[in-house]
Amino acid sequence: MEEPCAAPELDSIWFVEFYRHCAATAGGLFETVFVPNPLKESATKSVLKTRTAWRLGYLVAALGIYLMDQASKTWAVRRLRFEDRTIIRGFLDLVYAENRGIAFGQLQEGGAFGRWFFVVLAAAAAIAVLFYFFRTPRNDDRILGSCALLLAGILGNLTDRVRLGLVIDFIMLHAGQYHWPTFNVADASISFGALLLAYDLIFVRSETKQDAAAPSGETSAS
Repeated sequence: MEEPCAAPELDSIWFVEFYRHCAATAGGLFETVFVPNPLKESATKSVLKTRTAWRLGYLVAALGIYLMDQASKTWAVRRLRFEDRTIIRGFLDLVYAENRGIAFGQLQEGGAFGRWFFVVLAAAAAIAVLFYFFRTPRNDDRILGSCALLLAGILGNLTDRVRLGLVIDFIMLHAGQYHWPTFNVADASISFGALLLAYDLIFVRSETKQDAAAPSGETSAS
C-alpha cells in the first residue's frame, strides 16, 4: 500500500508538484476538487449567457403580445361600444363585451370579492409561470414560448381587472347557430400557451420516457 504523501513547504513549484502527485495518486480526485478547469468554466459561462439571452428574447415577445392586447382593447372601447363589425360573415365578428368573470365569459356573478379573488389568482399564476420560466433548464421554443404566451395573456387580463374591475372582450367566432364565447387577444395567448404546454407534457415527455426505456429493454432481452 502506498504511503500517504506528506505536505512539503509551501514553495510555489513544490506546491504545484505536490498537488499533481496527490491528484495522480488519488485517481484525479484532488485535481477535480482543487484545480480549476478554464475550459469547463468558459463552457458554463457560455451556456448561462445563451440561456439568459433566449429568455430575454421571449420576455420581449411576451411584452409585445401584452401591448397588442392592451392596444386592441383600447381600440375596442372606442370603436365597438356602439357598433359591431362583421369581419367574415358567418364566422368572425367584433362585438364589444365586458367580462367580470374568468376567461371566455364564465363565472360572471362575483361582485367585489370575485374581482379581487381573480386578481390574486391571476397574480399568483403570473408569478408561478415567471418562476418556472427562469428556473427550468430547458431552452427549447416549445417550453419558453408557452411560458411567454401564458405570461402575456395573464398579465393582459390582470391589468384590466386591476384598472377597470372587468376584462374587455371583443372577438366572437361562430359557425351557424354555434357561438364561441367572446374573447380577446390575452385569452387567445393563454389558450395557445396552455396547448403548447399540454402537448409537451403529454406527448413529448412520453416519447422521451419510451426512448429512455428502450435501451434497458434491449439489454434485458439480450
